[in-house]
Amino acid sequence: MERHFDHLLDKLKTKLIKMSTLVNGQVELALRSVEEGSHELAKLVIERDAKVDSYDLKVDKSALKLVALNQPVATDLRFIMSSVIINSNLERIGDIAVNIAENAEYFHEKPAFYHRISFHETAEASREMIRLAADAFTKNDPVTARQVMNYDNNLDELVKKNFELLIEIMKEDKANIEQAVKLYSIFHCLERLGDRAVNIAEYVYYIVEARIVKRRMAELPAIDEDTENEPKDESKPGNEEEKS
Repeated sequence: MERHFDHLLDKLKTKLIKMSTLVNGQVELALRSVEEGSHELAKLVIERDAKVDSYDLKVDKSALKLVALNQPVATDLRFIMSSVIINSNLERIGDIAVNIAENAEYFHEKPAFYHRISFHETAEASREMIRLAADAFTKNDPVTARQVMNYDNNLDELVKKNFELLIEIMKEDKANIEQAVKLYSIFHCLERLGDRAVNIAEYVYYIVEARIVKRRMAELPAIDEDTENEPKDESKPGNEEEKS
């Protein structure tokens, strides 16, 4: 029975890794649709979103079934419940990729001011955070999870600089406003991708170390799993609300 349960846990993790690979592919295609000015890639991202949603349901069902049909100990319960939250963040990453693709479809060609913004650098920062978050989960690596959290400030700074530059570009010429607004929205999506990667990293750290760690917050004490018989509100990482 115990071996069967462990097998189901492994299957859940495998499904999450496949979900991560799927949404990472969506992000890559969406970013390329902007960088290459490709409507075909943007449409592909939008078309594939149904597959992401379908896989999201599969992961959630697997996790809930494990809880309903078994009595997992604290360590396993922490993994299962954290997997549900990680899966939710992966699904939202897929949605953000669609948002990027929808904005990319607006451009028939790159704006004349495109060379003034640092889209590629900012996109690379988002890509790296998502990749590291996936690696942290796959390898149960709390060090890499911490690295994702540390990278977030760099991404936020890049996004902020581009926001300021796009506002300046809009002020210079009203003809730039529509295109600049679309790019402004895309940069906001890049920032949100980073936030979701951080959320995943926080839960990876929680799974491996039994410690709650949040960006810009002190680390809370480890959970005493010898006395913990059921999940407590205070043992859960904080609000998963998206940054506005």
